[in-house]
Amino acid sequence: MTTDTADSADPGTAGSETALRIAYSPCPNDTFVFHAWAHGLVPDAPPLDVTFADIDITNAMAERGESDVLKVSYAVLPWVLDEYALLPCGGALGRGCGPLVLTKDAGSGTGADLSGKTVAVPSERSTAYLLFRLWAADQVPGGVGEIVVLPFHEIMPAVRDGRVDAGLVIHEARFTYQNYGLHKLADMGEHWEATTGLPIPLGAIIAKRSLGKERLHALAEAARTSVRMAWDDPEPSRDYVLAHSQEMDPAVADQHIGLYVNEFTADLGEDGYAAVRGLLTRAAAEGLVPPLGPDALAF
Repeated sequence: MTTDTADSADPGTAGSETALRIAYSPCPNDTFVFHAWAHGLVPDAPPLDVTFADIDITNAMAERGESDVLKVSYAVLPWVLDEYALLPCGGALGRGCGPLVLTKDAGSGTGADLSGKTVAVPSERSTAYLLFRLWAADQVPGGVGEIVVLPFHEIMPAVRDGRVDAGLVIHEARFTYQNYGLHKLADMGEHWEATTGLPIPLGAIIAKRSLGKERLHALAEAARTSVRMAWDDPEPSRDYVLAHSQEMDPAVADQHIGLYVNEFTADLGEDGYAAVRGLLTRAAAEGLVPPLGPDALAF
């Protein structure tokens, strides 16, 4: 679960003049991926000065050019790729892992239930919200009503308490929304996969182009090595994952990692890049994001 404010990480990772400033969420997939690197276990990798922050905050940080390396939404890329390069690893992309639209009452179970309604989202620049807008254009007659941005961990309580009509949720909410007495209205990932056949692009790792191509490639290799070390021996990362997951049930944390850390985390590959370009090209055609240049995703 993410937090709504930036928060410095373990003291041992900060304070070095040569440390790279990196910001990512305290969600289990990010802490699992970056544990080895953040703790100096990846050979020849630069030390990291880690900040934990909600995705809405890291998206805004990227738009302001803050931090050397960031975990952001793929949806924010069209606004930041002049200054940042997309790394081909370390992010979140996959199948069966899309954002969900949740409601307090079962209703008709169709997009019509959201016509003119208030919907809470984790960020207006999030991939989740972009997927939602593409879905709603097809499925919600007349469109939704007010969009309210809330920190991720506040969305399900807001729906449960009737402060909003529906909530767009990500990450471990797939496994826990029933605990809040909520109903799944729609799965944005199912809609995306059914209409495109592509995996679902969620979160990207970006790094400043000013670091230079050689260093960018070294950072990508460090991220790839870090995730492979976590796969090879998950136990060393466990305390780090659970310490930052806001008292998440360890079993849910394991499900979260199993779903969001996959082959695309190690390397986007042909399908991964096709999914990213497909999402942003389709969104640009709808006027939702600026169009990408032909080499915008080049690394």
